[in-house]
Amino acid sequence: MSDGAPVLALEKVSKSFGPVQALQDVDFEVRPGEVVALVGDNGAGKSTLVKAIAGIHAIDSGRIVFEGQPARIATPTDAVHLGIATVYQDLALCDNLDVVENLFLGREERAGGIAAITRQLDETSMERQSHELLNTLAVTIVDVRSEVGTLSGGQRQQVAIARSLLGDPKVVLLDEPTAALGVRQTAQVLNLIRRLKEQGHGVVVISHNLADVFEVADRIFVLRLGRKSGVYDAKETTHEEIVGAITGASDPSTGDLGPPVGAESGEQSTEVRQTGDQR
Repeated sequence: MSDGAPVLALEKVSKSFGPVQALQDVDFEVRPGEVVALVGDNGAGKSTLVKAIAGIHAIDSGRIVFEGQPARIATPTDAVHLGIATVYQDLALCDNLDVVENLFLGREERAGGIAAITRQLDETSMERQSHELLNTLAVTIVDVRSEVGTLSGGQRQQVAIARSLLGDPKVVLLDEPTAALGVRQTAQVLNLIRRLKEQGHGVVVISHNLADVFEVADRIFVLRLGRKSGVYDAKETTHEEIVGAITGASDPSTGDLGPPVGAESGEQSTEVRQTGDQR
């Protein structure tokens, strides 16, 4: 894990939707070559936080800092231009198109010379780049001309992640990347996340699956009721401690385990709900 300055930092970020306070004074950061898992119960604010980084929701207050400079992220285009890529749970792939066509969808390359007059695509270049990208990521797809609809769930996730890397982003946001996958497919995706880390990308993973979180995360950031409940070193914490932070069992107001490391002072627990290994 990188010990350098954060590539992305959120400082005292808040976001509300009418009377609902989705995020309140949240500090969050990810460094180059680091995997940060974002966990919490349903309604904790995970999706709102990621969508604020991705430019779907503009923040109400606080600030976002990218590579040491204040950044304004008001639209998804702003996020992409900064170097932030997001892979949502639905993947947004076209099943009737092959792997190459999905990777370059919306950014197709035109052929040069006489072929440019007829606006022909440079299929050779796109196929070559697809092979190079997938080989670099050790993706388990042999035929890049296979229709995406014929691929396994794990391979589809690999295509979606690979597509996000064509712009060479600094930060990659992954929303439930192993949801509904089998054991083998999950292993493929977790290996790909490790490759992203090795290549120096900052990676943020939303997941309900704590087993997967402990497999790949360097740090675990827990949100509870829109606030930071704790930040944990994955190698030094336990499943029980993380579940306690998620449910509020470690909040001093419950009289149980005491405050989690890095918890915001003055947080009160209003809800206790068990979260386990969900798909």
